[in-house]
Amino acid sequence: MQEIFQQLEGYFIAAVPTSLLFIVLVLAYQFLVQGPLTATLKERRARTEGAVEDAQRAIALAEARAADYATKLRHARAEIFKAREERIKKWNAERDAAVDAARRAAGARVSQAREELEREAALAQQTIQSSVAELASQVVRAVLPATAGGSR
Repeated sequence: MQEIFQQLEGYFIAAVPTSLLFIVLVLAYQFLVQGPLTATLKERRARTEGAVEDAQRAIALAEARAADYATKLRHARAEIFKAREERIKKWNAERDAAVDAARRAAGARVSQAREELEREAALAQQTIQSSVAELASQVVRAVLPATAGGSR
């Protein structure tokens, strides 16, 4: 048993430089590779997250601007529609005024023509009334024989 312990002791003593070399290698790996690699990965993650946050802010800003532009566009369309409606109302009012003026003018011409026709009818009636006596005597002469006292 003592022999086994002596052999194990020899192995352990022979393994000390290898163990020390392994520990130095692990420490060197930690300081030379793992530390800078971890720092680089953290920086990359921070930059990526920052870029994502920046992109989200830019998207939010773009959406806000798009909503603002949409609102402005709706207001502009509403104003254009109102102006168009006002122009149409104005044109309709002008057309109605022109139609009313034309109706009044036509009514005035009709009443003037009616008055003229009534005057001409009254004048014709007066002419007929004034020539009734003469026409009656002509009819009597034409109908009654010449012996009745008329001369033909």
